[in-house]
Amino acid sequence: MFYKQTPGASFMNRKEYRDKVLGCWTGKNIGGTLGAPMEGRRETFDVTGYVQDLRGNPAPNDDLDLQLVWLRAVEDHGIYNLNERILGEYWLRFITGPWNEYGIGKFNMVNGLLPPLSGFCSNDQWKNSNGAWIRSEIWACLFPGEPDEVASFAWMDACVDHADDGIYAEIFTATLEAAAFVENDVDKLIDIALARIPADCRVARSVGIARAEFAAGSDWKTARERIVEDSRDLGWFQAPANVAFAVVGLLWGRGDFGRSICIAVNCGDDTDCTGATCGAVLGIILGRSRIPETWTAPIGEGIKTVAVNPYQLNLPETLDELTDRVLCCKLETDFANPTLMRLTDGETVVDAELRERLADGTECAKRVLSKSSRALDFPLLWGTFTVEYGKGPVTAPGETQTLKLGFHDCMFNCLSLSAEWQLPEGWEMSPGNRQTLMTREFCGHVLEIRITPGLFPASTVHIPVKLELSDRNYPFWITVPFQLAGSIRSEYPLFAPDEPDARNRLAARRNALLGRS
Repeated sequence: MFYKQTPGASFMNRKEYRDKVLGCWTGKNIGGTLGAPMEGRRETFDVTGYVQDLRGNPAPNDDLDLQLVWLRAVEDHGIYNLNERILGEYWLRFITGPWNEYGIGKFNMVNGLLPPLSGFCSNDQWKNSNGAWIRSEIWACLFPGEPDEVASFAWMDACVDHADDGIYAEIFTATLEAAAFVENDVDKLIDIALARIPADCRVARSVGIARAEFAAGSDWKTARERIVEDSRDLGWFQAPANVAFAVVGLLWGRGDFGRSICIAVNCGDDTDCTGATCGAVLGIILGRSRIPETWTAPIGEGIKTVAVNPYQLNLPETLDELTDRVLCCKLETDFANPTLMRLTDGETVVDAELRERLADGTECAKRVLSKSSRALDFPLLWGTFTVEYGKGPVTAPGETQTLKLGFHDCMFNCLSLSAEWQLPEGWEMSPGNRQTLMTREFCGHVLEIRITPGLFPASTVHIPVKLELSDRNYPFWITVPFQLAGSIRSEYPLFAPDEPDARNRLAARRNALLGRS
């Protein structure tokens, strides 16, 4: 169903939308294929086209793979029924890639540290890495022209295996891509995305360096070196520098598709990701119809996967099929939320109100960035109970920390919600193991308590908490996890940051396993 245009609303022509979505996935495939052979290498390059013998097929790329899993989740549940735990379950069911943050997030989840804890705990090495911002296009395609709407889903997605700048990076790319459906000016797109992440985060800092060098008239190699030097303390394969490399491609490419993706790839590091995201952005702006055939013909229309289990996933076989399935999900999303920019058979119209929302990300940033990677939400029949760790669930006997307990989204006034913790022997809680919060319609309450672990009877303890509403004659049980520090090893250093040869060997080994030349 496509909607008739009415005054004071924004609409996108259906054929134009489909061309841009197909352009997004095509650009993703092209940029990922271009950059695949150089992935993980630290030097700069001078590629001007594909270096593989492709024979009509794209290179397999987890950047696109993971989004096919999210597409299946949207189709199964509907976009507004998703949450980070549902995405986590789809991750465990369908994503096979064991690499870095992917493996740590999965390991945390199977041990009861559910999203967003799965991206936060024991993940210092990879929490700011590249695995999240490279999979942002699915959300942007479902919310064209709506960066405020897409930001929440970017956070929900990224927290499964990232925290901090790893999350901010996906908010940046998802909001930029959503805005690219209605705005072609790259500089304005960067402003829109920066307005929705913390101004002092490392992603914003690296992107700022790229913009400053571009404004000063520097060449892209100078900008690249400044970004590398500023990010040296973070190491390689990290989001701030690589997001900035994609921005370098967009800026110095000056709207030329091929030049843009080549510059992004030529910056080195996570080259399949930088090329793929740069290609996706240009694909949205240009549409598939304006991507040069010299780039589309060598890779064909297929989709090659490497990081997902295809059994029961119902993978699309072609970019056209993927685009049509996204189009169907977009129509269902419009039905669920009538305030969105809708599809029409008429002309594309972007009203003044939407233009204002694009420019002002204040409320969006306040709403989305208030989310915590240390907080677990427990949906109940009568609201949402939240436990936020002061330090985190990984702790040691005698290590006291503050917990914030919250209750919100309740439809009732002036009832009592009680929480009774069934503490293991030797554990202490102050001011006691039973708390009470008053309900207030559409408002939230927060209570701080302190917990001091005793001995751990196992490496991970799941403390039962009995929740009771004062006018209900039955309890609701949840469990809150704590993990003994040092009892589980999930981080694994793959290479020393000062050993480029080791990194190059790792990349070569991975490419060989994936069948990349």
